Amino acid sequence: LNYKTHSENDSLYNTPSVFGIYIIGLVGKYLLSIGGLDEMYKRNLEKAEILYDCIDNSGGYFKGHAEKDSRSLMNITFNLTTEELEKKLIAEATAAGFDGLKGHRSVGGLRASIYNAFPKKGVEDLVSFMNDFKAKNG
Repeated sequence: LNYKTHSENDSLYNTPSVFGIYIIGLVGKYLLSIGGLDEMYKRNLEKAEILYDCIDNSGGYFKGHAEKDSRSLMNITFNLTTEELEKKLIAEATAAGFDGLKGHRSVGGLRASIYNAFPKKGVEDLVSFMNDFKAKNG
């Protein structure tokens, strides 16, 4: 992305990824419009807290993998009390429109990925689903 390199090589050095540069520009403008990285961090922290509160306050029905001081804001991993319940939750969640909850193949369990673009409403809906599932299967 050094213009001098392109200029000195008659624009033959390498063709920059124009689409990638364009997308980075859009994302940067969006981030600035909402208050920057600090605001995005605040939003991600809020989403993660909603889901971790559900797990932590489930009376052990949902069990988080990570220590509290090492938790991810993007990938929330947890287990249920049995593998059968995990399979049932994954199947029912998928049928309800919650896709991709199956945990990593090396760890198992469940993983909710709530990256930057994932809306807070989606986390709230997932928590509502989890609480309903617990009430019906607990």
